[in-house]
Amino acid sequence: MKLLWMYLAYFVMVAVNAFANILPLNGVTTGEVSNRYQTLFTPAGYVFSIWGLIYVLLLIWLIGMTIKRTFVTEQLAFIFITSSVLNALWIFMWHFSFIFLSIIVMLLLLFTLLLFYAYQKQISKRRLWRVPISVYLGWIFVATIANICYYLSVLGWTSFESFLSILLLILASAFVLVFRYKENDFVLPLVFVWAFVGIFIRDLSLAPLVAYTALIMAILIFMLNWFRLKPYQ
Repeated sequence: MKLLWMYLAYFVMVAVNAFANILPLNGVTTGEVSNRYQTLFTPAGYVFSIWGLIYVLLLIWLIGMTIKRTFVTEQLAFIFITSSVLNALWIFMWHFSFIFLSIIVMLLLLFTLLLFYAYQKQISKRRLWRVPISVYLGWIFVATIANICYYLSVLGWTSFESFLSILLLILASAFVLVFRYKENDFVLPLVFVWAFVGIFIRDLSLAPLVAYTALIMAILIFMLNWFRLKPYQ
């Protein structure tokens, strides 16, 4: 029964995201809402195709959980279902331009995915099981920062946007490198590389300093990602 609810939550999440763009929800696509709020932390449009990879990886993870049924506990099912509900809820907040509420939902989703990641580590030491969660968590971290930047744009706080974007790029890079070595996870940093290269491409003509900072951070993360260090005890 737990697995049934997990599959249901997954397919509802995917359906909400799909139909939000097919219909589209509130007369706008997800990308069109993003285009209303111009921020320098937003990556190029192609970067958002990572959602397809995330949904495929989550489905593979679910199939794996179906095979390894002993891994599926009440806590794991609750965390997964909660993350799926929050994902779908964010779509509604976003499409109806409740930007502040969308940030709250995104922060809750980020916290839920951190729990998801930690709990997955407890039930299995194999890093392969964590790959879907790593990609998902990495992208939601980037998306959370972007959401906050969107809200600041709505408020009209754009005077120091270049400085703020550079600061956020550096802080995000520091976070991901600490996470990489603490968790010995080389997958999550690649999501940041993907996003930062997208920011470089989009901002190159808009704000070269921000663009090259994003590129430098992407290269730095990519290079340091391959140094093997033991995770902290």
